[in-house]
Amino acid sequence: MSAIKERRERERAQRHQLIITAARELAEAEGWEAVTTRRLAERVEYSQPVLYSHFSGKDAIVRAVALDGFVELAAQLRRARPADPGGPRALRAVCGAYLEFAAERPALYQAMFVMPTDVKFAHAETPAPLKACFDEFVSCFRPDNARRELSAEVTWSALHGIATLAAGGRIPPDMQEERLDFLVAQLADTPS
Repeated sequence: MSAIKERRERERAQRHQLIITAARELAEAEGWEAVTTRRLAERVEYSQPVLYSHFSGKDAIVRAVALDGFVELAAQLRRARPADPGGPRALRAVCGAYLEFAAERPALYQAMFVMPTDVKFAHAETPAPLKACFDEFVSCFRPDNARRELSAEVTWSALHGIATLAAGGRIPPDMQEERLDFLVAQLADTPS
């Protein structure tokens, strides 16, 4: 590959990431309704045709933002999980990190879990970053637990419900730790 072609590919990758970052920043500041191709083009100082050369439209941008979010979430969950995987302590740490992520990055969380995208969960086409997130939950359950993936799925589902209801102000924030403790007590070390 020529040096010129390599430089162009690097510049294209940088523009691609710049668009994703701008979309995230705009969504966090003003909500996803404010994220339009016109506003993004202005923000990144490229024309709309350049933007469309990277993404087919807003749905594709949301998908790219979501995938970036899954990379970040997997890293946050991995950092939170104690070196000794399995058991209530690990599950509590990972669950807490998940809820913290959702609360600190509401627009990113929406892109990942609420807004319509073609990102598939529990499917052969599930992207690697999403599988990495799920694996962090699975690792919180004992390896001899034949239902550890089901336990991880139920845990994640419950956390999503808590995060979504909390973000909407539908459940009181002062009981978040109690909810989390209850969830972990019910699901940690579930029987095989």
